[in-house]
Amino acid sequence: MNPLPNEWSIKHRADACAVTHRPFAAGEYFYTLLFHDADGYRREDLSDEAWRNRNENIQPFSFWKSRYEPLPPQSPEPLGRENAEQLFRRLIASDNPPANACYVLAAMLERKRVLKQVKTEHNANGRVLIYEQGVTGDVFIVPEPQLRLDELENVQNEVAQLLQTAAQS
Repeated sequence: MNPLPNEWSIKHRADACAVTHRPFAAGEYFYTLLFHDADGYRREDLSDEAWRNRNENIQPFSFWKSRYEPLPPQSPEPLGRENAEQLFRRLIASDNPPANACYVLAAMLERKRVLKQVKTEHNANGRVLIYEQGVTGDVFIVPEPQLRLDELENVQNEVAQLLQTAAQS
């Protein structure tokens, strides 16, 4: 069962403040705010000035402070190969993301320092982990499926099979 269908993927980090529309400078600190709307999660990136002048009566679901780094130039990618991050992105963007596999892939990517867990929140469906991809600033909300130890091997095998299938594509 998927507790948050179509809500896991959130747009990537903005290059400019959502309020002032001033572009962020490399190394500048900014605030990311997540709001839970009827259509899912909405992200707003605010400059320090916009953060100080915001309406504090409007409370986000979650927020954190980050340092802006522009995207590096894209390097050519090898054809036909999907790595763990690409698989994670594809699964999380699907209509019915496999919660257990997404959770394990997120943990793998966190361990490889591709994703960084920035917050842990609780909602009506339980605990959710909020991850940010360090280079792009993309944010992902991954529900914690509360796996039991006896379920872990099956999920690891499922993820290994998905990665193997993706690598052969």
